[in-house]
Amino acid sequence: MSQRTLVLLKPDAVRRGLVGEIVGRIERKAGWTISALELRHLDRSLLEQHYGEHIGKPFYEPLVEFMSSGPVVAMVVEGERVVEGLRALAGPTDPIAAAPGSIRGDFGTIVRENLIHASDSEQSAARELKLFFPTVG
Repeated sequence: MSQRTLVLLKPDAVRRGLVGEIVGRIERKAGWTISALELRHLDRSLLEQHYGEHIGKPFYEPLVEFMSSGPVVAMVVEGERVVEGLRALAGPTDPIAAAPGSIRGDFGTIVRENLIHASDSEQSAARELKLFFPTVG
């Protein structure tokens, strides 16, 4: 079943020059396509909506500060089981626990700055896509 998901390449991925490598990995996955891509700076209002379920948690403020610290690459990726597949390609948040071959396993350094966001479910993807790409169906 074809799906659509949001992918964010976080400020550390942009700062470290990993955008091309990560986009290339997504593009090489058979059956997946990038249907929208933008380089942008995220403002606090958008981040509060995106990370709303984490408000009040100890990591919330550092996360919002990090995500607004530099440009991100926002993408819409479509394809068969793309939600589940991109989560696997990204790897677990902790780069030590992430397998070699995953983005975080190959390039991650610390948990807080973990290179990539990929929606965790079809429901989250639909909500997040409306926030980041309101004009993309």
